[in-house]
Amino acid sequence: MQQIPTITPEKRAKQARRHNSSCPELWDLLDEVKDPEIPVLSLWDIGILKDIEKSESGVCVTITPTYSGCPAMDEIKEDIVAQLNQHGYEQVQVKTVLSPSWTTDDMTDEGQDALRAYGIAPPKDAPQGCIKKQTPMANVKCPHCGSTNTVRISEFGSTSCKSLFKCNDCHEPFDFFKNI
Repeated sequence: MQQIPTITPEKRAKQARRHNSSCPELWDLLDEVKDPEIPVLSLWDIGILKDIEKSESGVCVTITPTYSGCPAMDEIKEDIVAQLNQHGYEQVQVKTVLSPSWTTDDMTDEGQDALRAYGIAPPKDAPQGCIKKQTPMANVKCPHCGSTNTVRISEFGSTSCKSLFKCNDCHEPFDFFKNI
């Protein structure tokens, strides 16, 4: 029987790299490094941690930004190096790649749930049929009360990867993490 894939081939390959890695302890250590803008998300959960390679010369960590001009990338690199140095890995290189570009498909389901619990509507809470790369005008599920009686106030929220919405039922504003 043929199985219908529920994740993209790229996401499956990324999960396989982690699962088959010769250095699982490094993946676990970097799960403790959080996104500086959304401190409930690990680099893995938000999907910017792409690969980790360990060799005799040191550790090379590959990351990709959510946006090419993401202002948090320097801090993320410093946090990765500090985390690995703290656990005895002296030679650490952090490589940033722009291709393939990050998409919301790279986020884990756990990460999207953590976003909602933090008060940010995750991409999967966009209205059904939402066209990827277009921010919906309304009906994003409110992370505070669960209503879909919502409206977009601004294309840009607290950061450029988010839009600002307002719930018409609980009257709370909230960020929506864009579906990219």
